[in-house]
Amino acid sequence: MQLKQVIIAHKAGDSNSKRMAEQCARQLEKRNCQVLMGPSGAKDNPYPVFLASSTQRIDLALVLGGDGTALAAARNLAVAGIPLLSVNVGGHLGFLTEPFEVFQDTERVWDRLEEDRYAVERRMMLQASVFEGDRTNRDPVSDPFLALNEMCVKPASPDRMLTSILEMEIDGEVVDQYQGDGLLVATPTGSTCYTVSAGGPIVHSGMEAIVVTPICPLSLSSRSIVLPPGSVVSIWPLGDYELNTKLWMDGVMSTAIWPGHRVDVRMADCQAKFIILRENYSYYQTLREKLQWAGARIHYDNNHRH
Repeated sequence: MQLKQVIIAHKAGDSNSKRMAEQCARQLEKRNCQVLMGPSGAKDNPYPVFLASSTQRIDLALVLGGDGTALAAARNLAVAGIPLLSVNVGGHLGFLTEPFEVFQDTERVWDRLEEDRYAVERRMMLQASVFEGDRTNRDPVSDPFLALNEMCVKPASPDRMLTSILEMEIDGEVVDQYQGDGLLVATPTGSTCYTVSAGGPIVHSGMEAIVVTPICPLSLSSRSIVLPPGSVVSIWPLGDYELNTKLWMDGVMSTAIWPGHRVDVRMADCQAKFIILRENYSYYQTLREKLQWAGARIHYDNNHRH
């Protein structure tokens, strides 16, 4: 990898993340690398400015923060094919980030990147667009939205908790109507986030699949369903007389959905590319550590391994 132009995004409001970003910027600039640096947070999105102001190809995005910071980087940079080195600095769970321990010797990290001594994990993303009218109208009324974890259709109101009524189609066929708190359409990456909290399955992040999970449905028969990656999930809001239904991407509100609108969710054409520095990286170890799996209360020796 060449390090000629690098983005550095640090978690907004976190002093440790900002201090580390400044240190990395100084080191990279000494290596004749042009650095674009800024905060990323709920009220800060530096990526449109980064992409518009770049004078040459961006080789890397260094993302210092937690999972939320990594998700924002993926949504904004995956289309451009920019690899992400996401490091847990000021984050919490850290599902998508490299642990800070492997990043402490930053000069060695730059050497490893320039010598191509790293791995790249590609993760599927979702794309959603809003359409108006029946299926003969193929012109979206919204820009496309991207998500690495999930698309979520659910109501939002500052006054009270609302119930949504949503009809779901898969590839043009009506599958079910859901009454409850909303509907999640997730990637395998997102299966360990909001989806698993809603009772959905855990799907290996190396797969390509779409997971649809109702949120607190008012029916015991409403279950998650795992779909092939080429499926198109269409969601229609019904009975929304107060116009409260919203489309959320990775927990960020993207747009309001009106009666007569539908949301089409499909696999995106781009993938998020995460750089892995750990030599002992294991998806299953991540599950054990981050989800704190306890397993059986009584453990037995397995002498058959020897």
